[in-house]
Amino acid sequence: MALIDFLTGPAEEENEEYTEETKTAVSAPQTAVSSSIGLFEPQAFDEATAIAEYVKKGNVVTVNLHRLSKEYSQRTIDFLTGVVYALDGRIEKIGHNLILCSPANVRVSGRITMSAE
Repeated sequence: MALIDFLTGPAEEENEEYTEETKTAVSAPQTAVSSSIGLFEPQAFDEATAIAEYVKKGNVVTVNLHRLSKEYSQRTIDFLTGVVYALDGRIEKIGHNLILCSPANVRVSGRITMSAE
């Protein structure tokens, strides 16, 4: 390609080829974003927003509430329930003072029982 061609742009024939490639790239299927699992042990209710941000990014979160008072544990659960509901996700109790929050794009299977059956 000559310097003049570079400055004036590609020839019409090259331009069509470029446009076609661009259309192909735009219409290509998107790959899934990998997610991760976060483990949190909040010591204050204020830490619930950091947990919520992690879930909003599409990650699974396990929250151990044993360091919070009963009142703040309930407030944290209520707050995270609202966040997960807004994201069409799930929140589940998986142990004593232990909850799992997952966004809509993550499937959770299995069941953990709290007592011996």
